Amino acid sequence: MTSTRERQRAAARARLEKEMAERAGKARKRRQTQAIIGAGAALVLVVAGTAWLAMTLGGDDDKTDTAASAPGTAECAFTELPADQRSPQIKDVGLPSNQQSATGVQTMTIDTNLGPITAKVDRSLSPCTAGSFTYLAEKNFFDNSKCHRLVTEGIKVLQCGDPSATGKGWRDTDGTGGPSYRQAEENLPTDKRPPYPEGVIAMANSGQPGSTGSQFFIVYGDSPLDPAYTVLGTITGGMDIVKDVAKAGDDGAFAQQAGGGHPKKEIVIKDLTMSNPQG
Repeated sequence: MTSTRERQRAAARARLEKEMAERAGKARKRRQTQAIIGAGAALVLVVAGTAWLAMTLGGDDDKTDTAASAPGTAECAFTELPADQRSPQIKDVGLPSNQQSATGVQTMTIDTNLGPITAKVDRSLSPCTAGSFTYLAEKNFFDNSKCHRLVTEGIKVLQCGDPSATGKGWRDTDGTGGPSYRQAEENLPTDKRPPYPEGVIAMANSGQPGSTGSQFFIVYGDSPLDPAYTVLGTITGGMDIVKDVAKAGDDGAFAQQAGGGHPKKEIVIKDLTMSNPQG
């Protein structure tokens, strides 16, 4: 027969084996749980990594599509003048939209006290300038202003578009008036000889890049200017009016500066309009 001591040892051995078996089972479950969690975490990382890779590879295209102009439009840069650069001759009109149509042809109509002057403006050639001009016309920016400068020697141009050239003292204007923003030049006739033939309507500037504002000049005789002025369009009617003003001469007020002077025969822009683009 088995002694009492042996029975006790057998019982102790059985308890120990049971405890070890339970511990092994718990350890196995922990490993299974950890494996499941690890696999889930790895899956999350794979998904996140795939999304990151897709964004990294495709992000530039997305940004390019957002930044690029829509078909038929041009991205323009209109720069607002700082407060310390705004003289009393500057007229605050806000800023045009940076997105401007680059398709279609507009008709500019300048209704003057001497009769109408018309011009053709092709937006595919100067979309930003045409957009700016249309913006200003819609705000009646040019209305009741006088063409303030005439040049009859060397070049043949009649210059207009200064909003400060109004009232009885308009002949005192220094020709520095304009809107509260500036823009870059475009459609420069670098390959044309002469660059500015009779019939061209172009934008004046200060001589510095990016200084185009609202002032424009009508060329009534071939002019050997440097090709630094945006060509806006071509006169289609009313050139006889401009030539009559030129025939009357100028007062020489700008002779020591840029040349010419105020026209002796006063020409007033009563209204300037731009038609909707056609074609």
